[in-house]
Amino acid sequence: MKIFGVTGWKNSGKTGLMERLVAHFAAKGLRVSTLKHTHHGVDLERPGTDTHRHREAGAQEVVLASSSRVSILHELRDTDEPRLTDLIARLTPCDLVLVEGFKSAPHPKIEAHRATTGEALLAPKNQTIRAVASDTPLPTLDLPVFDLDDTGAIAAFIEDATGMTSRHAPKLANDCFALPPGINWTPVDEALATLRDRLHPVTAIERIPVAAARKRILATDHIAVRANPPGANAAVDGYGFAYAGLPAGDMIHMPLVHGRAAAGAPFKGTVPMGHAIRILTGALLPDGIDTVVMQEDVRIDGTTLRFPAGVKPGANARAAGEDVAAGKLALPAGHKMRAPDVALLSALGLSDAEVHTHLRVGVLSTGDELTEPGTTLDVGRTYDANRPMLMSLAENWGYLPVDLGHVADDRDKLRQAFDDAATKADVILTSGGASAGDEDHVSALLEQTGSLHHWRIAIKPGRPLALAQWNGTPVFGLPGNPVAALVTTLIFARPAFSKLAGGPWLTPQVFTLPAAFSKSKKAGRREYLRARINDTDQVEVFKSEGSGRISGLSWATGLVELPDEALEIAPGTPVRFLPYTGFGLT
Repeated sequence: MKIFGVTGWKNSGKTGLMERLVAHFAAKGLRVSTLKHTHHGVDLERPGTDTHRHREAGAQEVVLASSSRVSILHELRDTDEPRLTDLIARLTPCDLVLVEGFKSAPHPKIEAHRATTGEALLAPKNQTIRAVASDTPLPTLDLPVFDLDDTGAIAAFIEDATGMTSRHAPKLANDCFALPPGINWTPVDEALATLRDRLHPVTAIERIPVAAARKRILATDHIAVRANPPGANAAVDGYGFAYAGLPAGDMIHMPLVHGRAAAGAPFKGTVPMGHAIRILTGALLPDGIDTVVMQEDVRIDGTTLRFPAGVKPGANARAAGEDVAAGKLALPAGHKMRAPDVALLSALGLSDAEVHTHLRVGVLSTGDELTEPGTTLDVGRTYDANRPMLMSLAENWGYLPVDLGHVADDRDKLRQAFDDAATKADVILTSGGASAGDEDHVSALLEQTGSLHHWRIAIKPGRPLALAQWNGTPVFGLPGNPVAALVTTLIFARPAFSKLAGGPWLTPQVFTLPAAFSKSKKAGRREYLRARINDTDQVEVFKSEGSGRISGLSWATGLVELPDEALEIAPGTPVRFLPYTGFGLT
């Protein structure tokens, strides 16, 4: 856990700074805990409450638990006040602990200062103070001085000071979404190739424990610190010996040496040629041993080992580094960590991993007609299905969903929402209002940035796709229809997000299966049909291709992809089936 403090005199602004820092780091997907010191004997609950009565009756420690939180009240009584290190040891492991107060503790701190406090600035006198945050110009100090309200700059300083972020990723080029002039309809493959070639990671890099790295994307190649296995060892429980010392004959007789070799308790001596020793699975091979015979294949007569001839040299023995040698590549940059990968890096001696920070996917809904599900029976209003769907997708893919809420068709409010989104998210998803019509306020605002490009993609459903940047943050404007929104997100946003997050370009899993339907497809657009596999391993499609039939998304277990060309499909025709699981939908 990284530890950084905020200190300052009363009314210096330290609590407000703490509040903003917690919100800043939490929005980046970090787990943040806080510790605050008070010089007052303040009670933490009102007299007369149940737990207060417990304490007054003499309880040493009272735990108050609910479905929302757990609070522990510990009475010091005659014991000394705990040290900061003791308090931190009680915390659940997290990414960052922000400490308010504890001025004399040895952790690094930033000092808050307001001119109105009337107190002398103490930063130069305290060697643990690393910088000053002030609301007024200060005399020259041998320390960095930040504006007290500049949360981003202060947070970046803390990241650098604690080593949480080793570097920041460059922004995308402002014209990265531009298409060649004169293009009216863009084929799906060309659109995908454009995104693949122009996108790069927009996330920073941080160092975290390997044990906490599942679903994180490695930012650098990770090299084995030591070999696996680190030394030659036994693969089975049995008896070890030097193959060169085996006597001739159909039945081998070998004297046993005293002692044994076990995992974590190696045999210290050398086994003489022509002798055997008891050895257990995982034990290092003692000097003089290169072969192991399984205990099920032997008999013991006193101190003599007997087993049939035919054991091969090196049998049941693992060579040092036969899995991964020290200094060799364990996992490459761009690899998304899974539980087995956590095991691999741990076995190779890596306690920390350099990973990209969580890609923050902001999801914004727009439109006067939208309302939250279940809030009205007015048939003129539409329940917002896209925002919860898109946030669920982002979370499912291991990213950090950021709920940007719903904004009505008001350009000033939309502008404020985009300004806010650009500080909270690494990429913004909108749905609806992103085509070229007069009432499409999202497009009108994005047009002002000079980076808006309408991609008229030859795809069904979901032809319009607006791509832009707002204050340097990429924006994907999806169709408003939930069916089209899902299809375009799976086909275009999923691989794009992986690149933005530091991972590889993703392609969907494809199976060729016989169709259980008939269709006459026209040339010109690639089509995606909601589909699933029936009991005879054929692919059936949803009863309606209408893009308003949202139930088909839930009915399906994948998509049928039909090519750009014209095609006649009859039952039994091979078709391409893209399962939901291949898109990471679980």
